[in-house]
Amino acid sequence: MTSNILQNVNPKLFLKCDQRLITDEELNDDVRDLFDEREVFGILYSTQVDNDNNRIEVLFTPTIPHCSLATLIGLTIRVQLLRSLPSRFKVRVKISPGTHNSENAINKQLGDKERVAAAMENSTLLETINNCIATVEKTTKQF
Repeated sequence: MTSNILQNVNPKLFLKCDQRLITDEELNDDVRDLFDEREVFGILYSTQVDNDNNRIEVLFTPTIPHCSLATLIGLTIRVQLLRSLPSRFKVRVKISPGTHNSENAINKQLGDKERVAAAMENSTLLETINNCIATVEKTTKQF
């Protein structure tokens, strides 16, 4: 019996990084620190993966407390995860607590399946999200 379920035949695979060791020199504020991708990622995003319960939560920090693109950024993160992960995962994307003036309203929008589905039916918004995702993929290939 053949299944008509779509499979991700070309998944993106990434090597897991070793835990980053923090030295005394890195804690010294008088020393100029070099930054790496993981450190910047840690500043902008917090992720929790629960494989046993099939849940993933991403908290992101907008650049400013009244960032007008926070909803679009959150929606883009959510769409990219939903497209990339197996369907067994429940994905939650939220603004980090205390980092945006409208965090409750935006988190409510990002957590509402019907609103997200309606947003994906808006061709202009979908094109914008696809462009955001394509830009991120293009940028990561340059590293």
